[in-house]
Amino acid sequence: MSENKKDIMINFKKAKSLMDKLISMTDDGEYCIDIMQQNLAAIGLLKSAHQMLMAGHLNTCFKNAMASKNEKLKAKMVEEILKVNKLAAK
Repeated sequence: MSENKKDIMINFKKAKSLMDKLISMTDDGEYCIDIMQQNLAAIGLLKSAHQMLMAGHLNTCFKNAMASKNEKLKAKMVEEILKVNKLAAK
């Protein structure tokens, strides 16, 4: 497993653990600010994982597609990046 993949998996597992904690905190009626802080921590982990995934994709799949002579593939890759970037900005 690559170092990048290990780091992504660590972030996903931590975020999953935080989600379980958030559900429990909400069920138990804990203080709103405490819940929001944990929620922001989970969001931060997922954003970090997203950035690692994007970097990995750009350095492998995207880079390989741009080096090819297949114009259709190049256009598809650019389209995918724009689509994901738009979703991430929401």
